[in-house]
Amino acid sequence: MPPAALSVHLAIGQAYAWSVFKPPLESALGLSGTASALPFQLGIVMLGLSAAFGGTLVERNGPRWAMFVSMVCFSSGFLLSALGVATRQYWLVVLGYGFVGGIGLGIGYISPVSTLIKWFPDRPGMATGIAIMGFGGGALIASPWSAQMLASFGTDTGGIARTFLVHGVVYAVFMSMGVLLVRVPPDGWRPAGWEPARTAARPLVTTANVSVRNAVRTPQFYLLWLVLCLNVTAGIGILEKASPMIRDFFANSAAPVSAGAAAGFVALLSLANMTGRFVWSSTSDLIGRKNMYRIYLGVGALLYLVIALAGDLSMPLFVVCAVGILSFYGGGFATIPAYLKDLFGDYQVGAIHGRLLTAWSTAGVLGPLIINWIADAQQAAGRSGPALYTTSLYIMIALLAVGFVANELIRPVHEKYHERPAAPVATTGRSEVA
Repeated sequence: MPPAALSVHLAIGQAYAWSVFKPPLESALGLSGTASALPFQLGIVMLGLSAAFGGTLVERNGPRWAMFVSMVCFSSGFLLSALGVATRQYWLVVLGYGFVGGIGLGIGYISPVSTLIKWFPDRPGMATGIAIMGFGGGALIASPWSAQMLASFGTDTGGIARTFLVHGVVYAVFMSMGVLLVRVPPDGWRPAGWEPARTAARPLVTTANVSVRNAVRTPQFYLLWLVLCLNVTAGIGILEKASPMIRDFFANSAAPVSAGAAAGFVALLSLANMTGRFVWSSTSDLIGRKNMYRIYLGVGALLYLVIALAGDLSMPLFVVCAVGILSFYGGGFATIPAYLKDLFGDYQVGAIHGRLLTAWSTAGVLGPLIINWIADAQQAAGRSGPALYTTSLYIMIALLAVGFVANELIRPVHEKYHERPAAPVATTGRSEVA
């Protein structure tokens, strides 16, 4: 099951390498930084919307159907984008990568999550970390791969179009492995020796189940929505602009950052994003989800403060802080499904997760908009270097502080929202697998 999940998430995680395409697109098509972010922003919006509206369909039709739909939409998005660049019709890039590809992002993102939680009910944080770490690590592959193709094909419209075309074909083949491999466990399946009651003794963990219809009526759902939205907003803006941002930050230093080094920085952030998803979400199985989010939001705000105060004095310090922030950013994504399972049970956790990802849609607009709009305004005013981003960094600190408060307000779900328990089906993990 983990390879099935990773084959999809490593592919759709290419979205985090979009910043590699921003400078070539801006140069070839005469776009501003804000305009070149539109495909990425729309892709994240459609990710949340398609996950929200498609979550129930994924639960009903199964992960194989979801992975196939994701493969078709995501690959088609690249093919449309290739046509758009080749004909200099930028709206086709926005439509293809942002709208069509974004639907593939959303359906593919939630396709393996509830399935892996059902295979690993004793370690939901680890399970969601396995599923979602591939999305964070997709840019680790895509960033240097895309940079190399652009170097080989060229950064004019023809070279960018050919790069998009290769992406669409290769990702279709790669994602088909997930379609062929994925399976769901039998009803009532449990790991050998695992007792649900023992896990439920921990704070905020319940053995009861809440339907998606009731979950969206609880204050816990909206507090988690706010936590996820603010945590993502604080990270995604920097991630979307990572390549030009590090070059701008140290443009006036003695050792400016080259395009190749900037692409390497994007890959490093992708590695931190991917590693954080598995390491921090697995850690949440030990210390609890609420404590884990205290670290994401509290320590993350401190790291942003260090970047804002240090400016361009130290590139290693900038990189270390950015790596820490992106590891928390990725960990937040991977931990949220386990947080949902703790509060609402695993009955319809995939559909609830899909609804919650509308927070990602909102953050996908807010984060890049804040970073790009302020940077463009500062550049128009004649400023350069860290001054392009200082205001944005302080805004991110404030957002993380609000998210920290929202996390503190989360309490167990009231029993009036619980489903009536069904008769248990006792089967063991080993006999079912055999």
